[in-house]
Amino acid sequence: MESSVLKLGFIGAGTIGSALALKLSRRGYPVVAASSRRHTSAKRLAQAISGCLPVTTNQEVADTAELVFIATPDDVIASVATQVKWREGQMVVHCSGADSTGILEPARKAGAGVGVFHPLQTFAGAGQAMENMPGSTFTLEAEAPLLGILQEMANALGGRWIKLKPGDKAVYHAAAVMACNYLVTLVKMATDLWQTFGVPRKEATEALLPLIRGTVHNLETIGLPQCLTGPIARGDSGTIKKHLEALERVSPDTLSSYRELGLKTIPIALAKGRISGRQAEELRAALER
Repeated sequence: MESSVLKLGFIGAGTIGSALALKLSRRGYPVVAASSRRHTSAKRLAQAISGCLPVTTNQEVADTAELVFIATPDDVIASVATQVKWREGQMVVHCSGADSTGILEPARKAGAGVGVFHPLQTFAGAGQAMENMPGSTFTLEAEAPLLGILQEMANALGGRWIKLKPGDKAVYHAAAVMACNYLVTLVKMATDLWQTFGVPRKEATEALLPLIRGTVHNLETIGLPQCLTGPIARGDSGTIKKHLEALERVSPDTLSSYRELGLKTIPIALAKGRISGRQAEELRAALER
């Protein structure tokens, strides 16, 4: 069976499910059924895709589609896989970044091919998800022939793909959380500091965003470790000491995070080659004090 004529179904019509269903349908993949915890979400998705039926049960999706995406919240995937009656030769894929195909064991036992198709991207809403998807990396876990089908889908969505082993998934997802979610946390911490000198969060965020974009651009064009800038990259322990003194005065709760991040930054500065071993030790002494 050619992947281009596989009938796709989606269990879960939230942000990721809707974005994938819409993008794949526009790339010629027939999306024939969708269900969701809120039936209104399934109806809204179906209205946007020709030939897609909004159904009221997950079983109806499984009965109609040949390749089923379980695009529910991660904690629900295993129960969906257990409750649905799968059939031999069917294909079942979930979209979790942290979980392997192990949570689809009921489908595997029924004779279905199982896999993972996780877009490595931040999706605040379906519209943003569709905009952000091209150029993203899709993390795949499957065996042939499903693996080849998922590779074709990633290519059709304008992305790249990597294949991971089950034991890699939690570390992979932790890395994604650090690069994406914790960036939000760092910006929140930075804007908190701006409020200590009277600048509101919205204005502070607007001021910091060009700096963040410049940093991301440098990461993309120059790469690690050469893109590192700032006092640690220069070996400027005097400035680091001023930061620590100021933070102790206005935001002592931020001190431990600043120290830890600074210590993690010293090896990057050394790898860049602009500071000496002596400067690194001076920086480390200031941050550990």
